[in-house]
Amino acid sequence: MQKERNFGLDLLRAIAITLVVVSHLTYVFVQESDHPIILMIRTLGAVGVDLFFVLSGFLIGGILLKGIENDRTRFPDLITFWKRRWWRTLPNYFLMLLVNIAIYHLFTKELPIDIGSFFVFTQNFAHPQSEFFTESWSLSIEEYAYLVLPLLMFCVLAVFRTNGKLVFLYTTLSVVFVAFLLKYQFYLNTEILTYKNWSGMFRKVVIYRLDSIYFGFLLVYVMRQKMDFFKRHKFKALVLGGLTFLAVHLSIFMLNLQPELHPGFFVFLYLPLISLSCALAFPFAVHMKRSAGFNPLVYFVSTRSYAIYLVNFSAILLCIHYLIDLETAALALKLVLSVVYLGMTIGISNLIYNYFEKPILDYRDRNIR
Repeated sequence: MQKERNFGLDLLRAIAITLVVVSHLTYVFVQESDHPIILMIRTLGAVGVDLFFVLSGFLIGGILLKGIENDRTRFPDLITFWKRRWWRTLPNYFLMLLVNIAIYHLFTKELPIDIGSFFVFTQNFAHPQSEFFTESWSLSIEEYAYLVLPLLMFCVLAVFRTNGKLVFLYTTLSVVFVAFLLKYQFYLNTEILTYKNWSGMFRKVVIYRLDSIYFGFLLVYVMRQKMDFFKRHKFKALVLGGLTFLAVHLSIFMLNLQPELHPGFFVFLYLPLISLSCALAFPFAVHMKRSAGFNPLVYFVSTRSYAIYLVNFSAILLCIHYLIDLETAALALKLVLSVVYLGMTIGISNLIYNYFEKPILDYRDRNIR
């Protein structure tokens, strides 16, 4: 199984989930903080999700592009694509949704007011999501990304039966442009008060973030068209991506850029630049050779990353918050709790992967090809 996987992409996935978990770990020690180190770690956690988005778009776009190249462009092929995606994403999601409902009811004796929206992924479609099952915001974006653009591509191909690769490119660019128009509408009509408001009202809302996954579609298209070029310049691309990332965040720090004072930067530039900096790491990653020392660890973290993402915050960290007043807890206790948090995250995620997720994926691979 490990030999069939791309080590570099697994490494990117492992880095992304590590950034997310480490950023959440800071909440064991402090809730609200303006300390530069805490802000940096939490920013990197947000970047981890953006890296997941680009990686998802790269992989799913690659599947669609390969299907187009092999003339698998009829609606039964689209249904098969959706079935395989849903068997991959929905079982874990609904399992953890039910777990989170149980935890919420256990500690509050109530049910979330908007609980129904989480079953149909509308909890953050065009408005901020509630505090319940907070990490699910990214799953909504993923699910709509799998629906919107593939359906549009197959409809265009069904009508025109033209060059499939160009349909892939132009439909992707069209949807990205529509996303830009929606962002412009947000920019004109919404007052941003704080970074937290910007994150809730914009960064975590489906209609403004679909393009973050479709950048991955564009990435895989360009890399396939210019394969030799990117292979020759993979290290330069990696360095350029790192410099772009540093330049963006140094500019924010040195110029004191804030969403309430510079909304245009945060609406139109910040997230696309982060996606671009992540994308520039892919030419290097896809051509990485396996590391005998790190491959087992990377494989372990990568394969369990989806379970880790769904488990670590709402199901474990918030339970700790419910049970213990971390605001007044001693540092020694917080250190112990941080070890407990990490241990439970890894242990529970491993159980979910081995006894729930992997059997479902094996069933999918046997029956939906």
